[in-house]
Amino acid sequence: MFKRTAFFFLNTALLASCISISVESGEVTPRPNFVTATLIPTSEGFLPATMTSSPSSTGDTAVIESENCNGSAVLIRDVTIPDNTQVNAGETFTKTWEFQNNGKCSWAGYTVKFAAGDQMGAPLSAPVDTVPSGQTVNVSVELIAPESNGVYTGYFTLNDASGREIPIGIEKTFWVTIIVGNPAPQMTIPAGANTPHVPNGGNSNCAYSQNAGYVQQLAGLINQARAAAGLHTLTINTQLTIAAQTHSADMACNNFLGHSGSNGSWIGDRLRAAGYNTSSYQEIIAIGTPQNAMDQWAADPPHWESVLSPYASEMGVGYAYYSGSDFGGYITVDLAGP
Repeated sequence: MFKRTAFFFLNTALLASCISISVESGEVTPRPNFVTATLIPTSEGFLPATMTSSPSSTGDTAVIESENCNGSAVLIRDVTIPDNTQVNAGETFTKTWEFQNNGKCSWAGYTVKFAAGDQMGAPLSAPVDTVPSGQTVNVSVELIAPESNGVYTGYFTLNDASGREIPIGIEKTFWVTIIVGNPAPQMTIPAGANTPHVPNGGNSNCAYSQNAGYVQQLAGLINQARAAAGLHTLTINTQLTIAAQTHSADMACNNFLGHSGSNGSWIGDRLRAAGYNTSSYQEIIAIGTPQNAMDQWAADPPHWESVLSPYASEMGVGYAYYSGSDFGGYITVDLAGP
C-alpha cells in the first residue's frame, strides 16, 4: 500500500510553512498546489518581509484598476474572531481579515459580499479600501451572533468594481465560523468506539471537541457531489465512522496531518481495529470546515476521484477540534466497500 500525499504552499515569501491534505490509496500521483482560506493567525504584529502596511487611500492617491486587469488576492490571517471563537448569543462583533493584493493593478471600488451560509446580520455588500498592488488591507464586516446555541459559518466573496469575484488562491470564498453558547455538540460514538485522547505519548491535556453538525454536513456534501455525477449514495457505516473519528482525534491531539497515526497505524489497521474487514478502501483528510474540505478535495483530481469513487458503498466521517493544535479542526473520511 502506497501513501499518496498532496502538498500545498502559500507562497513561501509570505508564510514559511506547508500543509498537507492527503489521500491514501494504491497509486502515487502528482502534487497539486492547495491554498485554503483557513489560515492560522500569525503572531500579533507579524508582517511578511515582502509586504508593507497599506497606506490609507485618498481620492488623490487612488490608482484606478484597469478593466482588463485580473485581480488576485491572498488571505494573510484572521485579525479578529479566529474560526470557532465562542460568542455570546445576540452579541454584536466585528470580523476582520487581512488580505494582500497580489495582482498587478490597484484595487479600487472593491467590495466584500455575503455569499452563503449563516448571514448573521452581515450586509449584502461592504466597501474595501483602495489597495495598491503588493500591499495589504484589513477587510471587516459587522455581524450579530444568532440567539440559538450552535456552530455558525458565513461565506463571503471579494469582488472588483464590476462585480467580478476575485480568486483568493484557489478559493472563491472566505468565511467566519463562530460557536454560540455551549461548546459544539458532541457526536454520539457507538458503544465500544475507541477515541483515544492520548494516542501513544500524545497530549495528556487534550480535551478535543467533536461536531455532529459538521459530520452530517460533510456526509451530505459528499453525497450531493456524487448525485450530481450520477453516482450512488454512500451509506454511513458505524465501523468506518469509528476509524475516521479515531484518526481525526489522533491528528488533533498529536498535532499532525497525515495518514500514518501517532502509533504508526495505517487506514487498514484502523479499519480492522474498528471491526471492518475489507481490501477495498480509501482515506482522505482535510482541515477546517466541511466546505473547506470539499474545496480542497475538488481542487485536486486524485482526491476528487476518491470522493466520486464508484467502488465505494459506505463511508465514515470523523471530526475533531483541538485549540492547541496548529490547524484546529481535523477531518477524516474513510470510504470502503464490503
